[in-house]
Amino acid sequence: MAIQIYNSLTKRKEEFQPLNPPIVKMYTCGVTVYDRCHIGHARSLYVFEVMRRYLQFRGFKVKFVRNITDVDDKIIAKAVETKKTSQEVSEEQIRFYYQDLEALNISKADEEPQATQDIPEMIKHIQGLIDKGFAYAVGGDVYFHVRAFKDYGKLSGQSIEAMVEAVRIEKDSHKKDPLDFALWKASQEGEPGWNSPWGKGRPGWHIECSCMSMKHLQTQTLDIHAGGRDLIFPHHENEIAQSESLTGKTFVRYWLHHGLLTMNGQKMSKSLGNFVTIPQALAQYTVDEIKMFFLFSHYASGIDFTDEKMLEARKVLSKFDILFWKAAELLKDKDVEPFQADFISTHKQEFLEAMDDDFNTPKALAALFNLISDTNKLIDENQKDPHYLGVIYHAVDVLENLGRQIFGLFLKEKEKELTDDLKQLLNDRVAARRAKNFKRSDELRELLKSKGVAVEDGKSGQTWRWI
Repeated sequence: MAIQIYNSLTKRKEEFQPLNPPIVKMYTCGVTVYDRCHIGHARSLYVFEVMRRYLQFRGFKVKFVRNITDVDDKIIAKAVETKKTSQEVSEEQIRFYYQDLEALNISKADEEPQATQDIPEMIKHIQGLIDKGFAYAVGGDVYFHVRAFKDYGKLSGQSIEAMVEAVRIEKDSHKKDPLDFALWKASQEGEPGWNSPWGKGRPGWHIECSCMSMKHLQTQTLDIHAGGRDLIFPHHENEIAQSESLTGKTFVRYWLHHGLLTMNGQKMSKSLGNFVTIPQALAQYTVDEIKMFFLFSHYASGIDFTDEKMLEARKVLSKFDILFWKAAELLKDKDVEPFQADFISTHKQEFLEAMDDDFNTPKALAALFNLISDTNKLIDENQKDPHYLGVIYHAVDVLENLGRQIFGLFLKEKEKELTDDLKQLLNDRVAARRAKNFKRSDELRELLKSKGVAVEDGKSGQTWRWI
């Protein structure tokens, strides 16, 4: 089955066919480095990492570029607020950004260009637009003339007339038309700036992504451009206009947009006190719990970050952990050959079909849960099956491999050895249950849990796992 992707440009699912298979040239809008990344950024970073991983799993050679915006009005404002230079602000936040990526076990892109490193390409692009009549310089600024690009609005589905009604007309603006957007901004006193044919200034936000994507992917037509739904207009709409006006070619074949994250039903905002940075989230939840929470929802859907949903993610992950530890105990010190059972291949195929259908992670997770359920049933009821251990081995191998390769789960190796104190507590609990001292057994369960060890009681006795 071919991969189907919902294309925000055509508003329908389409069979994914890169321009030069098996190569896929993929670009996503990265962070603007003026403050710490929050849990919404984590979702964006993660969902596109899952897509990249799955495309690689399906045999594509993905060239992935994710930019860093390190010159912007917000960075300049933060520099003024903190009495630092814009460069100091951006360099500090870039360090934090890479710390967050590492903490989340999310790989870097193949290239992560910074806007300030590609200024010459942006100046050249802007001059090309002026030469072709799509842009004009005035007072040290350069603007893109929106009405000169006949297809403007094709991504967002808005008409020029509707945009004019909605736009706020700026007083004393140098623009010929209120819809026109800045390609180059004259630098004010104390602001970062670069020499250009129009005077000292800096690029507008939109031109950065057009230039960095085409330069670092070495193409004028990207296979995939992805970002948050809030970037469709005006950012991505403007990218299309300024790119296609210069090249005369389709800028992007497939546009992908993820839904936005709210907290307890409200937009994330520092003023509302519901702004959670990635380090703050990781202080309360594990990496895998955060990723599982994201996987619960299709990437295009909005999601609400709540304690209840995070606890649900923790509970779901425990199903994997319990099976992994059961299997480890059963297979310990045994030389076992994996054996393919029908239910394993069925659920794996369900998983792949779900991911082929526009990266449908909730349905893919359901297939993994069904595999866990059927494996547990086998463990409890089929001990006399001659291939009993081989089937368990293969089922767990499939779960771990799909979880690691595609979802980036189970990447942190858990501790292998118990301390003597923990071993004693586990033995004491076994003794308490044998003596039917269930009060003491429950006390020991809670004590072990506080030390990072969960215990389960089953037909085969007490089992434990790290949490």
